[in-house]
Amino acid sequence: MSSENQNGRGRAYPLSVLDISPVPSGSSSSDALRNTLDLAKLTDALGYRRYWLAEHHNTPLIASTSPEVMIGHVADVTQRMRVGSGGIMLPNHAPLKVAETFRVLEALHPGRIDLGLGRAPGTDSLTALALRRSREAVYSDDFPAQLAELLAFFGDDFPANHPYARVKAMPEDAATPEIWLLGSSEFSAQLAASAGLRFAFAHHIQPEPAIRALRFYRDNFQPSRYLSAPESLIAVTVICAETDEQARELAAPAELTMLRFRQGGRMGKLPSVAEAKAYPYTAEELLAVREGRQRLTVGSPATVRERITTLAAQGAADEIMVTTIVHGHEDRRRSYELLAREFGVSGVGEAAEGAERVRVT
Repeated sequence: MSSENQNGRGRAYPLSVLDISPVPSGSSSSDALRNTLDLAKLTDALGYRRYWLAEHHNTPLIASTSPEVMIGHVADVTQRMRVGSGGIMLPNHAPLKVAETFRVLEALHPGRIDLGLGRAPGTDSLTALALRRSREAVYSDDFPAQLAELLAFFGDDFPANHPYARVKAMPEDAATPEIWLLGSSEFSAQLAASAGLRFAFAHHIQPEPAIRALRFYRDNFQPSRYLSAPESLIAVTVICAETDEQARELAAPAELTMLRFRQGGRMGKLPSVAEAKAYPYTAEELLAVREGRQRLTVGSPATVRERITTLAAQGAADEIMVTTIVHGHEDRRRSYELLAREFGVSGVGEAAEGAERVRVT
């Protein structure tokens, strides 16, 4: 591969959004959800391709517990972007219910709905038990079987002798949304390739295997009724500001939050920059923070572009999905604005002119 392809220069990557609806200290979960609608309006006007909502449970840090609900609201307040789940944690749900929910969404917003599927619980084991209602469901790993069942409901192609052959996912005449498999390991890459589905790699969760998994997916893709050629994206955490120094300051709350997560504690709301700076780090914790920075891309627009386009090129990804976790909502908006301008995506001028019009809060 040439050096130009390795660093992604000259490639026009589409940009997309992954939103967990973070809850900053001093605000409420309701504020976070309203901020999601505001950010969706802004990024739609800026020219981002798609907007995905996450599924997490039992943490004050994240308000996004029900992507299937938020998808409808985000689709209602946007016009151009595709809207979807990043993702639905399939083991937490019955495949039939997922198929019906996303057929309803697709019927209401035709051609704009994505169904991103993951296999992690999105929470701790006790909360997973409350969601799945049996220890067997918590500890069994039957995601491939659940995926096959879901696809059979969408395709209405259970074998004639299957117990569910007469069960139809309604509304029956709604189209199937775009289906993506989400993953942070080669397992999901293998499954997506063999099933002929789109693949999204969570670099922000597990950076190390990202390039290898994305390459494996592309090299081993098998065409299917859903997709004729491989299609992939890489999801990255980005904190962008006018200068590298400003961005590093805004990243302090995310660094402290990641440290608390790795220490196994229950994450509270996202601390402010001042709260993060006042935290009494031990020498060991400072080392852990430095090591954790590989999960973050922090800097000016040019710095960020260089880093994330290089990752996308190395993994032969088609698209870059960005999640930004900073304390101030205005700083989050600004990060996406700067990134859109740096990448030259369409709609930047329109968004700037209509900045007040798209505000929700």
